Formats: sequence, structure tokens, C-alpha cells
Amino acid sequence: MSNPSLDVAGIQVSADHYINGQRVASSETFPLHSPIDQRLLGHVSEGLAEHVEQAIVAAQKAFPAWAALGAAGRKPYLDRFADEIGKRADELCQLESNDAGVLLSRMRNGVVPRAMLNIRWFAEHALELQNRTLETDQASHLVRHDPAGVVAIITPWNAPLMLSTWKLGPALASGNTCVLKPPEWAPLTCSLLADAAHAAGLPPGVFNVVQGSGANTGAKLVSDPRLARISFTGSVPTAKWIAQAAGANLVPCSLELGGKSPFVVLEDADIDSAAATGALMYRNAGQVCLAGTRFLVHQRIADRYVEALRAYVEKLNIGDPRDEATEVGPLIHPRQVERVAEYVDRAVAQGARLLWGGARHGFGAQYYQPTMLTDLRQSDEIVQNEVFGPVLTLQTFESDEQAVEMANGTDYGLGGVCYGEQTHAIAVAEQIRTGFIWVNSFGIRDLAAPFGGIKRSGIGREGGAWSFEFFCDVKDVVVPKKPFKASFSHR
Repeated sequence: MSNPSLDVAGIQVSADHYINGQRVASSETFPLHSPIDQRLLGHVSEGLAEHVEQAIVAAQKAFPAWAALGAAGRKPYLDRFADEIGKRADELCQLESNDAGVLLSRMRNGVVPRAMLNIRWFAEHALELQNRTLETDQASHLVRHDPAGVVAIITPWNAPLMLSTWKLGPALASGNTCVLKPPEWAPLTCSLLADAAHAAGLPPGVFNVVQGSGANTGAKLVSDPRLARISFTGSVPTAKWIAQAAGANLVPCSLELGGKSPFVVLEDADIDSAAATGALMYRNAGQVCLAGTRFLVHQRIADRYVEALRAYVEKLNIGDPRDEATEVGPLIHPRQVERVAEYVDRAVAQGARLLWGGARHGFGAQYYQPTMLTDLRQSDEIVQNEVFGPVLTLQTFESDEQAVEMANGTDYGLGGVCYGEQTHAIAVAEQIRTGFIWVNSFGIRDLAAPFGGIKRSGIGREGGAWSFEFFCDVKDVVVPKKPFKASFSHR
């Protein structure tokens, strides 16, 4: 018997799992509250061992036929999947805004179009994997990208729709079948995503959704030896635990983790442009892994830069994310609010100085003021650890060498930003150890480009050919150009 559908802003969304093309209820549920005003959205089915088992078995059974279709045969299904996402654009926007506190304007203008593109782009580019040949003097090497099997996808609560489709696109286009575990704190858009897949006619078992907590549902999923791949985006502690479970079964993992990215402002930077971009670091209430949260500013321009940045920050509209004018919304969960507040309080107690913010915001219980801290040491906790809230730090430097040393002075290496005269900024950016870095810009992405971090920010790359390399078993079929004669000579 199914659990009742949830009614969120007049949108009906299933509270149950989606397994083998059908909705499957659980005898256990967990409550779901909106970060906007803490109202109860409803109760969602909790994934038990039986549901993980059902999903994996369904994916296993569906795999041979889905893989046999080839990229050209899978493309019409995935194009229809993208179309069905588009048909549900308004519902997806409203759901994720209510469920995760994401700005409605950001959902409409960026996330939903990107979700459609994630599916459609990878379906198109999977066609390019066919018939690749490397020619040598001795042989023709026919390089195949074969689907790996059953893939587990685990996504975080700060961007559930975008990151789920970012992984599903290449996984499904490659010919794998998938089990998606959405975030416990924001599962609803993934549930509606299953409806879109069903309406698109994806065969039963190709795409499955099992909801639940990481400690319960996630643990059962990632420890299963029948998985061929695990793709995870989330925190470093959870990634270590997933890697241990996967390692026991030698299951390859792609791990996109946290960031503590530098935002470097060189002496020859356009101060106003760098300040306008700097204010963007507060978007999604700072719950963005790739944001530049450590501002490193040349000491000669630091005072002017702080005032320019302050002017932009003071103009930010903080409030209900469903309001099109809002630019900073709530934090996802009461626990996240406490975590952010405790980081700031400890930093101030240890000698940091507040330039602005530093307290909860009066709009609601899960809102925190955009905050900037300075007078910090490189070893300070708030400089070294990811806060994942609207909290930034500011330090100054005297030379490029010192800026690079400070930029590289954490255990993270996801992204970065560097503002300055272009040639100068490029030269500095090239020395900063990250998976990517934006020069005089922020947030420019292309699905063909690699995305991922180094050090504690992750393992592997997503995007373009890098996604296919992960989700495929790459095989070399070697065909000699001359008749082959066996020999016992040493190779």
C-alpha cells in the first residue's frame, strides 16, 4: 500500500520509492520540513534493506537490454526524458524551492534548463564513443566504451535536481542502469524526476530511486558488491566512509567533495567587478561547494575593496526563496544553522573581527546574516574548514608568492577565483592548486569541460569525456595489420 502523496504548493508528489517502474512504499517513514518556515511537508518512505535489494535486482535485470540498445538506441529515451523534465519545469522549481530553500529565480533561470541539458547533452555525445580507432604500425586498436553495469548515485541537498541529472546523464547514456539515493533533507525533486523518467518510457529498472538516510539506506547501497560504480557528491567524512565500503568490494568511486576555495584579488584588479562577483559567494546562503569563501586581497587595495564589497552585500535581498526578488534564502536545516553559528562564534572568541554579519537573521529561524570575518591566522579553524553557510573570511597579502602560498594553504582544492590584469591573473591562477579556477569571472561551466577537485576536495573528474571514462569499461580490441605468428621471444 502506498503512502499518501504529498501536497507541496499545490503540487502532488509521491512520497514513495520508485523501483522497477513502480512506486514502492515503506513501512517506515521520515519527516520532511521546509527550510523556509519549518512547516511539515509530509512523511517520506525510508529505504530499508528490502528496498535497496529490490532496486539493485531490478537494475541488474534491466541492464542487458538497456546496454544492448547502444548509444543511438538509448538517445530517443533520454531525449524524451529531457522533454518530460521540461514539461514539469514549474513543479520542479516550486518543489525544490520549498523542499531545499533554493531560490525560485535560480531554479527557473538556471537549474531546470541545466537539468534538461544534462540529459540531452550526454545522450548526444555518447554517440561519439562509437568506433574510435588508434592506428599503430603493428595493429588497429578498436577502443570501446562499454557500459559498466549497475551504478549507485548519491546526491547532496544543496542542488538535488541539478546534480542528480549531472550524474544520470552520462551514466544512462553510457548504457548503465542506476539506483539514485536522493538527499534525506531534500528528496522531492528526485521523486518527480522519477515521474519524468516513467512518462518518457524508460524501461522498468533502468532508473530507480530509493529515499532514506545516508546511515541507513546509503550504507546498504554502497556496501553492495553488485555495484559497478559509485558516484557521490557530498562531504569529506561521508566520502571516506563510502570509499571504505566500496574498497572492500573494489568498486570504483567518483567523489566530488567540499571546498574552501580562494578568491584572490590582485593589486591590479578591477575592484568594482571583483566586488560585484564577491557578493555572489553568498548565493544559496553560501551552500555552494565551489564558492570562493576565502578572500585574499592585496593589502594596498584591501580597504577600498572591503568598502566596495560591503556596498554590494548591503544591497542583497534576504528572504523567502519563492520571492523572485530574493537573493539569499535559508539554510537547509536547523542543524546547519547551529553549525554555521558555532563556527562564527568560535572564530570571534579566538580573536577574529567581524566586518559585517555574525548573527542569525530576523527573517526566520533558518536564516543567517551574510558574514565576513577578518584578522585571521592561516591556521584558524574557520580558514581551514568548510563552513557551508553565508560566511566568508578576508586576509591580506603583500606579494604574489604570498597569495599563492595562502591560497594553497588548506587541505582542500576544488575551485578558485582570481581577479587582476588578465595576463597577471592567469600567471597566478596557474600556480593555485585546484581542480579549476576562474579568472576575472565566476561560475562559467561547460558540460564538455572537466569538473572536480584535488586533495580532500575529491577523486576523479566529471563532465564530457571524463564522465564517460568513469561510467564505462574501456576496452581495447587489438587487430594486427600483418599475419600474426606466435613466438616465445620475450615481449
